[in-house]
Amino acid sequence: MSNQPPSTYQFPSKTVQTEYPLIDNDPHFTRVIRYARPSDYVHGVVAAAAGPGLLYTMEKMAPSYAGRGGVAQTMRIGGIMGLFGGFFYFYQRSILRFYGMSENAREIQMDMREMVDKVKRGEPIYGESRLTPSMQGVAARQSRYSALFMAVLPWFNFVNHNQHGIDTAKYYQQAERELEAERIAREGK
Repeated sequence: MSNQPPSTYQFPSKTVQTEYPLIDNDPHFTRVIRYARPSDYVHGVVAAAAGPGLLYTMEKMAPSYAGRGGVAQTMRIGGIMGLFGGFFYFYQRSILRFYGMSENAREIQMDMREMVDKVKRGEPIYGESRLTPSMQGVAARQSRYSALFMAVLPWFNFVNHNQHGIDTAKYYQQAERELEAERIAREGK
C-alpha cells in the first residue's frame, strides 16, 4: 500500500456546442434563481396554474359527480403537481441561459459584474466550500448539465466548487483593467 494522498486530478468539464456563449455548465441553485428573468416567473406561474385550471374547467364542462370531497382532493393534488411543474419550468428556462442554449446577453453581463466584484473583494469566485476537492469534483460531475434531464430526475447543484466549464481568467483580467482605470482616475484628480 502506498502512503501517498489521493489524486486531486480534475476531469475536464464537458461542454456542449451552442449558439450562445456558455456562462456556466453547473451553476449553483441560488444563482439560477437570482438570474431568472421576469418572463421566467410569468411562465412558471402560468404553468403552475394550468393543472388546477384545466381540472376545474373539465369539472365544469363534464362533472365527475364525485361530490365536494372528491373534487377538492383532486384540486389539491393538481395544485401541488402544478406548483412543482411550474417551478421546474421556471428553473429550466433560467438555467438554459447559463448553458448558452437560449439568448443570454443579460446574464453574461450579470455574470461578469458579479465575478469581477468578487475578484476585487478578494473572495473566491464560486464561493467557499466545506467539501474536499475530490468531493467537489464528484458533486460537479453529478450535476453538470443536469437540467437537460429535469423532466425525468430533478437534480440541482447546491455545492460550491470550481469546475464550471469556463476559463475564469477573463474575470481576473477585467478586474485588473477596472482597478487600473480606478487608479489612473485617482491619480488624475
